[in-house]
Amino acid sequence: MSSENTPSTADAAGDAGEESAAVWDVVVVGAGPAGASAAHAAAVAGRRVLLLEKARLPRYKTCGGGIIGPSRDALPPGFELPLQDRVHAVTFSLDGRFSRTRRSRRMLFGLVNRPEFDQALVESAQKAGAELRTGVTVSRVEQHGPAVPDRRTVAVVLSGGETVLARAVVGADGSASRIGAHVGVKMDQVDLGLEAEIPVPDTVAEDWAGRVLIDWGPLPGSYGWVFPKGDTLTVGVISARGEGAATKRYLEDFTARLGLAGFEPSVSSGHLTRCRAEDSPLTRGRVLVCGDAAGLLEPWTREGISYALRSGRLAGEWAVRIAGAGDAVEARRQALNYAFAIKSGLGVEMGVGRRMHQVFSRRPGLLHATLTGFRPAWNTFADITRGSTTLAELIRTRPLARRALTALDNRSPENAS
Repeated sequence: MSSENTPSTADAAGDAGEESAAVWDVVVVGAGPAGASAAHAAAVAGRRVLLLEKARLPRYKTCGGGIIGPSRDALPPGFELPLQDRVHAVTFSLDGRFSRTRRSRRMLFGLVNRPEFDQALVESAQKAGAELRTGVTVSRVEQHGPAVPDRRTVAVVLSGGETVLARAVVGADGSASRIGAHVGVKMDQVDLGLEAEIPVPDTVAEDWAGRVLIDWGPLPGSYGWVFPKGDTLTVGVISARGEGAATKRYLEDFTARLGLAGFEPSVSSGHLTRCRAEDSPLTRGRVLVCGDAAGLLEPWTREGISYALRSGRLAGEWAVRIAGAGDAVEARRQALNYAFAIKSGLGVEMGVGRRMHQVFSRRPGLLHATLTGFRPAWNTFADITRGSTTLAELIRTRPLARRALTALDNRSPENAS
């Protein structure tokens, strides 16, 4: 696929006429998992799709790279995961103490390097027919004004002054999204993640193969992780924004405790994760947002890849419908349907995740004791990571789980241990 061309009035459409040839059906901004999934879904439907990305691919992203069941299930048909490791064991610890390892004969989840994973998703979208342009920064989108020829068109204005026209636009440009700002996305929970990619000798790598560590941290709502990827360990921590110095100390202490302080990281990075407010919009006119741009991620674990893949696919499918809408009323109806699909699925999961995050922030010790000492809790954790169920499904279908979460919700912070 061409990586630098927009449709030519003369060449792209022949007899179709200038106006139709100059307008893309769907323009997707951002080529991460959400954007690539949206582009793939729209291209598979036979639409002319342009995928814009400001970076040169492949590029590094601060992310643990865990591929849980819902992520795997949302991948394009035939997609081959570039797995670096398959996880069969999890070691849990409580700020470095009370360590216990749980094991499973079946794989719990897989681990990928984000540059390879994202690149493979983009290539899948290109094979489906999407065009890619990299090194392109979008400055704004316009749905009214001189740059917009009619009410069925959105103008995507690039930083160099070029304007790209589309029947529908999908914003997948990350947690600091310019498309999200246009839509009016409101963020609620904001956290800071710090991460290091640490190359290690074979003897150290062998000790971690097939096993991850999750450490419930010293700051409210914080935790750390070690994810093995061949000869490299991804080591990171996350906590609420505003605790930057304490979060940095946690990462330093965590790394030292593991005996990894003597190894030089190949990459050290940080990233803000943002969860949407429950009343935050997901659409505006012919513009949709998905993934991090919409603030869609799991509030407790801050897992975002499955939310990006699932919301991206939905955004691509509904962008196709919006692109085909002949008037503003039909476009609005399809946009509302997209918002309903997100809220009734991922939104419900996020609601349960918010409650879990509040409980975890108050009582990390209780959560640790439950996961390490209560076999049904571990089995539930395994089922969720494999994709056999979700937190929302558990609360909806299992009265005991619902009552337990409600009881924990009602415990006041002063009674928490």
